Amino acid sequence: MEIKNHFGVYGICLQDGKLLCIEKTRGPYQHRFDLPGGSQELGEGLTETLKRELLEETGYTLIRYCNPRIYDVLVQEEGQDFAVHHIMAFYDIVLDLERSQKSLPHEVLDGSNDSAKAIWLPLEQITEENSSPLVLKVKAELEGFPELELTTYRDWKVK
Repeated sequence: MEIKNHFGVYGICLQDGKLLCIEKTRGPYQHRFDLPGGSQELGEGLTETLKRELLEETGYTLIRYCNPRIYDVLVQEEGQDFAVHHIMAFYDIVLDLERSQKSLPHEVLDGSNDSAKAIWLPLEQITEENSSPLVLKVKAELEGFPELELTTYRDWKVK
């Protein structure tokens, strides 16, 4: 089986027991909750990616970030003969929620971005049925049981 690599940078913002998520519109996690973040552009540093992606996907400006860490998952979509080894850099973040949310970029509104709106999701509502493997990793970590080993999802259902 062919394995493709994907690397992304993501922000974890927890407030009042709710995790800031985005609704995915494309890809293997479409119609699921995912973390705001994504792929680096050529020559872009990790924190530059974090700042850009958060603004693009949530409309909020990043104030502070800390606690960088790395997790990974292997996702094989149902009916596919390849898998994606998704390596993810996570940062705990603080966003400027006091200022009004900036309008989402045109790429989000016209569908050329892979995310729709931002949503605050209560941790108890996070399930394998409605969330990406990234969100599931964060939930396990926040509950005190971080999954440090590679987590494998075979026959992942794209909704």
